[in-house]
Amino acid sequence: MNQRASTALMAPALAWLTALMVVPCLLILALAFFRRGLYGGIEYTFTLENLALVFDPLYAGIFLNSARVAGTAAIIACVIGYAAAYAIAAMPRRHQPMLLFFAVLPFWSNYLIRTYAWIVLLNREGLIVQGARWIGIEGELPPLLYTQGTVIVGLVYSYLPFVILACYAPLSRLNPEIAEASFDLGASSWTTFRRVTLPMTLPGIAVGAVFVFVLSIGNFVTPALLGGGQFQMIGNTIYAQFLTANDWPFGAALSMVLIAIMMGLLFLQTLAVERGSGGRVRDA
Repeated sequence: MNQRASTALMAPALAWLTALMVVPCLLILALAFFRRGLYGGIEYTFTLENLALVFDPLYAGIFLNSARVAGTAAIIACVIGYAAAYAIAAMPRRHQPMLLFFAVLPFWSNYLIRTYAWIVLLNREGLIVQGARWIGIEGELPPLLYTQGTVIVGLVYSYLPFVILACYAPLSRLNPEIAEASFDLGASSWTTFRRVTLPMTLPGIAVGAVFVFVLSIGNFVTPALLGGGQFQMIGNTIYAQFLTANDWPFGAALSMVLIAIMMGLLFLQTLAVERGSGGRVRDA
């Protein structure tokens, strides 16, 4: 296929991405350099105040707290997701498609419904509290809802399938003869996993971790519903600037910093994947 035919095939996708991603991002970037009107709206006067305000200790603290929550969710999701993907890849080939189907089954329901399901489970009269009383646990249980831990649990649950799929891909492609050679050379199962399997599947872990972190740090639905407004994440702050404070320029400035962080992480993920792929090619 020549270059002209390849370009023609790519044109619809490029036009779609340009119209629905590049252009909106450029509009948001432009808004970040204007002032908020006296009664809301936009005053088209150039200023750098919005970008300077992003680095105010208050908003910098919100960014750091959001990164901590998203990072914790990413680490937990990677541990659970890698273990699940490892178990699926170790099963007979004929069973793996069905196990992967169950892994992504939550995506068949609406995100809001899945989030509200956690509220049903964790509220003071929810199924977990009722179950604790049924088995004889008396007294007031610690709060299960509207905490930062609950938000992390909700984020892990929501994005765990991404990690399972990202880790399953390299695990399923591993040559079993490599592990057999490691055993023949006297390595234990743990040593083989630590020095052979894990390094060869790190690109998949990196992809899953970046997916969870990027999606979590900008999430505003889960912190609003499961956090109950008890603490702020950057997604909620941006939402409030656009729809409550009616300060679109400052909301745009926050959005652009968040997009820059996401793009940087995606770039690092791409480098990690390319380096891992190159290493496997050289080793082969």
